[in-house]
Order: sequence, then structure tokens, then C-alpha cells
Amino acid sequence: MLCRIGEVEVWRILEINAPYRSPEELFPTAGPEVRDVIKTHAPEQLCPATGHLILPIQGFLLKTPSHNILVDSCVGNDKSVPGHLDWHQRSGSRFMMALKAAGIGPEDVHYVLCTHLHTDHVGWNTRLKDGRWVPTFTNARYLFPDADETHYRELQGDSYTESVLPVIAAGQAEMVSAGHMLGDHVTLIPTPGHTPGHVSILVKSGNAEAVITGDALHSTAQCWRPDWHFKFDVDAEQAAKSRRELLENASETNRRVLGNHFTLPSIGRVRAEGDAFRWEDD
Repeated sequence: MLCRIGEVEVWRILEINAPYRSPEELFPTAGPEVRDVIKTHAPEQLCPATGHLILPIQGFLLKTPSHNILVDSCVGNDKSVPGHLDWHQRSGSRFMMALKAAGIGPEDVHYVLCTHLHTDHVGWNTRLKDGRWVPTFTNARYLFPDADETHYRELQGDSYTESVLPVIAAGQAEMVSAGHMLGDHVTLIPTPGHTPGHVSILVKSGNAEAVITGDALHSTAQCWRPDWHFKFDVDAEQAAKSRRELLENASETNRRVLGNHFTLPSIGRVRAEGDAFRWEDD
């Protein structure tokens, strides 16, 4: 177990922890200081061998008193990701083994909650069975941000057709928006910009709070530089605005922050420092 938020157990479901791309490519507007800022504020995220940013690909399992909720389902097996050969047609057991370590099988997941519909957050939504994509979590309702579903339905990319559309066809999908509550402990909060309907996940139980960022941030260095644009943001200025609001709220409430792509252990708190924020590991 990664941590406990009141009555809610939070488990890390890690699929990949490897170098991805260079900081200069991932933060194209950051300027020549980008590498030095990361060395100062997120030094362990820089791979010494490649100089690339290490981006964990992970989801989080929330075990509430009433539901097992999987937040984001990573890359998956057999998926078409030709733009990233390390993910393309991959085959691995780490994701499912992490679920098993949490005492959960695919049939035990009640909800799959996707912060957004990018490839590395929806992959295990489906699996290949007899040449067809079918929902992996047979007893689950899948919650998709409605603005994202509309956006990616129009594009009809591989990720949508392999990992989203089969869930809709199976009648297991529900389109939701920010403000949606799942039980007594989980609320979707608006963090648009990375994608049109991107949400982060607020977990509250008793006096304890945590927020799962999704892709509102990709590095703890963005606490110090929330203005940095990320290469794959659909609306970079909106993403920066959402990022700052998320950090301000986390600082003011002292809630824990769990970053999907933060250097392991990927959990800490943020403190306001002038016009920026400082990351502190838990």
C-alpha cells in the first residue's frame, strides 16, 4: 500500500518506469534553463545514461469502504502506439501483478476512472480476446471525461478505437465531467488544458485529503515552474492555469499530492514559496 487517506487505501499500480524523452523536447518553451531547473528540483527524474526524463507510467487503486476504483489504466498489452516503439505492441505482466499484489483481480474492480483519454492512461481498459478488443474489467463501470470522449471520437485514433470505443460498445462506459462524485470519498476536479476534459481526482476521508494529478503535471519541477508548457498539452496556456490552481489548492489545504508521472515514490506535498511552489517528498 502506498498510503492511507482516512478510510481509503491507495495502492500504486506501476507498469513502466523508464526514460522517455529529453527535457528540452518535453518542455519546449522552458528555454535553456530547463535541465538545470530539473537538476535542482527533480534530480532523480533525469536518467544519467540518456539524459532523458524518467516518467513512471502508473495508475492508482483506491480501495474505499464500498468500492475498488482504478484511476488510469496505463499503456496495456498489444496496443498500437507506432509513435513510441517502447509502448507499441508491448507485452508485460507488471500492471496485472501490481493489481494482484493489492489483492485485486480484474473482476474485483468496480470503477475505472480515466483522468483523460491519452494512450498511457487507457491502455488496460481493454484486452485482446479471440482477435477482438473487450473490456478487461468485466464488472466495472468506466468513467470517461465527456469533453475528452467527444474530442477523441472525432479523431478516431488507435487509442480511442482500441481502448475506449470497445468499452462504449459493451455498454460499460459513462461520460462524466468535473464535479462528479463517486461514492463518499472521490470527486473529479477540473484541470483542463492537457486535454479538453482533463480531470484530477480529489480523495477525502475524515480530515485527510489527497489529489491525484493525472497529467496536470509531469514533473515535480513544474511546482517551481508551473508556467512550463508540456509537449502534448492540447491547450498549453489553459494547462498552465489549471496547474497553478491545483498547486495553490494543494498548498492551502496541505493535501497530499500523488503525481502519475512523478519520480517514485510519486507522493508528497507542495508549499507556496513566493510566486512558485516547493515540492516535499512524504
